[in-house]
Amino acid sequence: METAAKRTPFSRRGFIAAGVLAAAAASLEGCARPGATGDAPAQGPGSDSLPLRPSSQEAGADGPQGNDSPAGNDPLEQLLASMTLKQKVAQLFIVTPEALTGASRATVAGELTKKGLKRIPVGGICYFGQNLESAQQVRELLAGTRELATSTGARIAPFLSVDEEGGPLVARVANSGLFDVPAFPNMAEIGATRDAARAAEVGATIGGYLQDIGFNLNFAPSADVLTNPENTVIGPRAFGSDPELVADMVSAEVEAMLDAGTLPCVKHFPGHGDTPGDSHTGAAVSSRTRDQITSCELEPFRAAISAGCPLVMVGHIETPAFAADGLPASLSPTMITGVLRGELGFTGVIVSDSFSMGAITQRFSAADAAVRFFLAGGDMLLLPENLEEAYQGVLDAVYAGTLSEDDIDERVLRVLAAKQEAGIV
Repeated sequence: METAAKRTPFSRRGFIAAGVLAAAAASLEGCARPGATGDAPAQGPGSDSLPLRPSSQEAGADGPQGNDSPAGNDPLEQLLASMTLKQKVAQLFIVTPEALTGASRATVAGELTKKGLKRIPVGGICYFGQNLESAQQVRELLAGTRELATSTGARIAPFLSVDEEGGPLVARVANSGLFDVPAFPNMAEIGATRDAARAAEVGATIGGYLQDIGFNLNFAPSADVLTNPENTVIGPRAFGSDPELVADMVSAEVEAMLDAGTLPCVKHFPGHGDTPGDSHTGAAVSSRTRDQITSCELEPFRAAISAGCPLVMVGHIETPAFAADGLPASLSPTMITGVLRGELGFTGVIVSDSFSMGAITQRFSAADAAVRFFLAGGDMLLLPENLEEAYQGVLDAVYAGTLSEDDIDERVLRVLAAKQEAGIV
């Protein structure tokens, strides 16, 4: 039986000390279970029968060619220099196991997983309820996927991610009934205590059991301030309507989750608490002014960044009174590069919200949306509507000069740095 290897919890201080780099860890031992029925192929996007278009500038995904620039003694630069362009671009995607394999429902790491990782060695995989059948099966799925990723393609361990905010609404693991783990109330009840130690308990507990199972990235906590009581998308998932309270709660949970050994990713920048619309099905628009957003919605994100949060998720939230560019924040250079990078000084990994949501798919093709996200300053694209099209679209943009390979390298280095600090590369 495969189980996820224990990993030493890391301190949030490692993310703050951006210049400190450790030697790359040895790859995890273990073996996958090829050919199991849960990895059976299905027709549609992500199927192995859909080859990527060949390019005269790039050979196969496992080829040795890559960046010819000298890497010096920096292990991350050396790793980057050993990668092909295709491998580097692939590191900038987080996808479902179904999108990677073409399976209708993926529950094991088998031959299709191996083939998928060889063709498109993605930087991360996100799991949902349909991927969870039993405690043992989940551990073997995660350990097997990690082992396959480190032995094929780019040979880089992936982010193994999940949405585990806590509470009855968004907690894939705790609400599955498969694991003997504590269940928490909605974060609104945690926030109502006004006791940051309760938020730290949430972070330590969730971070601890995710790390034990084999996950290494959690899309939580929610840093949204519930400024619109009519907002049902966030609602009780938020710690409250007071930005200072939410900031205290978020920073406490981030620190505790990091210390427990799991990477947190705060969401949904620049704040989803005002939007009456649901970005899952269409546009989500915030009517808040620049001053309101700056003094209220952004406060918990500032606190999370100060606490050493290594990843921030950008939502599909339009801000006509702030950015005024007609774009969701996830595609907005103003919000990503100008505000999150510039004004807030965030130097970690910027992740998009799911690009399979209606707010993106109703207006943009998979390729166009992906290119726009990276041009805006994003680092990792989450759940593209069509992985093949999005991936090829980014490659084509590099070949055409719309995106430079230096742009790609910069983003890959941030991804690798987060993985190295977490001890998964």
